[in-house]
Amino acid sequence: MKVFVTGGLGQIGSHVVEMLLARGDQVIAIDNLATGRREHLSDHANLTVVIDSIANKPVLDKLIGDFKPDAIVHTAASYKDPDDWYNDTLTNCVGGSNIVDAAKKFGVKRFVYFQTSLCYGLKPTQQPIRLDHPRNPGTSSYAITKTTNEYYLELSGIDFVTFRLANVVGPRNVAGPLPIFYQRLKDGKQCFVTKSRRDFVYVKDLAKVVLRACDGVGHGTYHFSSGTDVAIQELYDAVVNALEIPGKPKAEVKELGPDDVFSILLDPSRTFADFGKIEFTPLQETVSAAMAYYKQHGTLGEYTHLRMQEKK
Repeated sequence: MKVFVTGGLGQIGSHVVEMLLARGDQVIAIDNLATGRREHLSDHANLTVVIDSIANKPVLDKLIGDFKPDAIVHTAASYKDPDDWYNDTLTNCVGGSNIVDAAKKFGVKRFVYFQTSLCYGLKPTQQPIRLDHPRNPGTSSYAITKTTNEYYLELSGIDFVTFRLANVVGPRNVAGPLPIFYQRLKDGKQCFVTKSRRDFVYVKDLAKVVLRACDGVGHGTYHFSSGTDVAIQELYDAVVNALEIPGKPKAEVKELGPDDVFSILLDPSRTFADFGKIEFTPLQETVSAAMAYYKQHGTLGEYTHLRMQEKK
């Protein structure tokens, strides 16, 4: 199989590429290195890495037109700064629509997309959130742009799978609480946690399901979620345990901020029905793998998809 992977040097994309190569597939990976890293993928006879933007339509059309992939896995996304509407729109909307358009133009048989659970807004009316919950992405630039491209994909007529994601963590995770906790603890700074809960899933568990989607399993929209959430406090404790920090420093507990929500838990029942039982990696194992990665490679910064209170 030939697979074209956008964001191929990022967290999700690089793990998908490694698994595709391991089973003998041919892969082209494109990445602009905004949050991806070249060292995430080793050189391989069946791998071509292109450093460029998916917003560059002529380059994209030539790559996909010449390669003629059987499937596209579109993981590329801009999310570093919640106020950077330009780059969010350039990558997530312009770049995303370029990918969808090229898939149509060159007859790509399968398209796998990734959507944020923030597409449901910060005040979902269901708990857990079902797939029939209305989309309400107006609370962040990231959600607006990711949802815009999801609409383009639905309009295209392409055979697609879109995974609306729980919090995907593990090695190569550069956004959210894990790299923040690691860096602040490493620097001897105080951490804080909010009284909120999230569903954290291991990136390699997701990548395994993505390969099955490339192979034709599933059609349409799914939630990738374990169906269970944990307190952010529990995630912090797992980080402290993994780092074996003497004295086990405590995190300051804060109330929810205006752009935060107690829980965004997705109902995975359709995913389990179509893809079968998923063996989710335990939280401590997931966190320990992430900490081992940060010890070797460091973090890229303290990124989130939403604004955060200023940390002193």
